Amino acid sequence: MSKQVWKGSALLAPVPPALVTCGSGEAANVLTVAWAGLVNTRPPRLSISVRPERHSHPLICESGEFVVNLPTEKLVRAVDWCGVKSGRDVDKFAVMHLTKLEASAVGCPILGESPVNLECRVFQRIPLGSHDLFLADIVAIDVDEALLDGSGRLCLEKAGLLAYAHGEYYSLGRRLGTFGYTVRRRKNSTRR
Repeated sequence: MSKQVWKGSALLAPVPPALVTCGSGEAANVLTVAWAGLVNTRPPRLSISVRPERHSHPLICESGEFVVNLPTEKLVRAVDWCGVKSGRDVDKFAVMHLTKLEASAVGCPILGESPVNLECRVFQRIPLGSHDLFLADIVAIDVDEALLDGSGRLCLEKAGLLAYAHGEYYSLGRRLGTFGYTVRRRKNSTRR
């Protein structure tokens, strides 16, 4: 197999596209963020990267809060549209028929259409160049009850979440394994 050096932008894919809500009241906005991810377990923390020229950037800086709303297949049009339109020019909630609900721990809204909402408080902002990295504590998690099984286990595979890779959206598909499956001992197996 031959390879050549890629001259385009950095590529680590797929990534989870996220609908991030910020601001409050009439000033609330929703933007699409492709660079988001968990960065710590205890305490639970995540990061998002936002360009300083985006309308949402000063809203996040001023309040120190935002919500990462996980989008589903049904929200793919909103994910795309909210990533190319500016909240300076249009009310994205109204145009995309997105429902603002009161968050339990932060002042910005959560999206009613999203099955999982991660309410966050910024503890550090790091200017990186084209983007600023916001590191935040997850202070509350709102979950659609339909995603919980009888024992309260979260079943995200039921949500129909999205992935984004190199300019295209994908629906998460079939499960290939579970964490640790390669080292788990099988029932009725003998050691050799």
